[in-house]
Amino acid sequence: MNKTTPLKSLYSFAAVAQTGSMSAAADMLNVSHSAVSQSIKSLEEYLGIELFQRVNRTVVLNAKGRRYYKQISPALEQISKATQSLMDKGQSHRLTLNMINSLAMHWWIPRVDRFNQFSDKLDVRLSNLPGRFSLEQEGVDIALIHDSAQEWQDYYCEKLGSDELVMVASPDIVPDNATIEDLLHQFPAISVTNDRRKNDWNIWCNAQRLPIPNFGHNLSFVATIQALQATIRQLGVCITHKIFIKDYVAQGFLMEIGEPVPNPYQDFYFVCPPDQLNNEFVLLLRSWIKAEFAN
Repeated sequence: MNKTTPLKSLYSFAAVAQTGSMSAAADMLNVSHSAVSQSIKSLEEYLGIELFQRVNRTVVLNAKGRRYYKQISPALEQISKATQSLMDKGQSHRLTLNMINSLAMHWWIPRVDRFNQFSDKLDVRLSNLPGRFSLEQEGVDIALIHDSAQEWQDYYCEKLGSDELVMVASPDIVPDNATIEDLLHQFPAISVTNDRRKNDWNIWCNAQRLPIPNFGHNLSFVATIQALQATIRQLGVCITHKIFIKDYVAQGFLMEIGEPVPNPYQDFYFVCPPDQLNNEFVLLLRSWIKAEFAN
């Protein structure tokens, strides 16, 4: 019986052949340099021949190594494709979608019923990672981003819609024909202090050519949901993102005051690794998200 060929060593051999470097191969395989070096040594001992010429810190395939790589690389590629195909068939309908908590609360959850009616094929799992991160390392298939596109240049990034800031208040406290200046004079300002929202009042006031107001006592909150609940309870007026308050306005809990102001620093984007655009389920979810933003 033939001895079993060490597949682990073959993948290390192929990685070094492709990159010409033990270190680069280690990075490709996400293992240590010594692990790659030991795999190559084991393979050469197993075959009884040397496969590389070693010159200083570089490694180059010798004649036997080139011939061996040419013979085995199609088989390794076939193994990789067959494995990926099996994984895709079993898991591609299950997608991890990332969005910040505010979008999950105010945009995704109100639309879950509509999404379920749109497709019974997809199983979407939410994650709420903030800021810039690696989709691949975090196991995220798609990210719905409220950010600048410059932060996501390594990915496919498609604009979904523009961000707008708007003043809101409970309709029960807004007098007829009241102006923005009247409301700011009559009611305290409610603010959100996290890094993503702390400049909302500044941006809005600059666009309206109004002075930044003094914020109400005990009316500064870390989360948007807290500030909106305080506004609904008639504790003051708030500047927030229009996309977050559509349902509250439709249900009569809040009303928009004046015209919305474009936010020059953030918009909404669909983000995914470029190769995910070959996944029919990613494209299906993308089409639904785009349609929702278009409405």
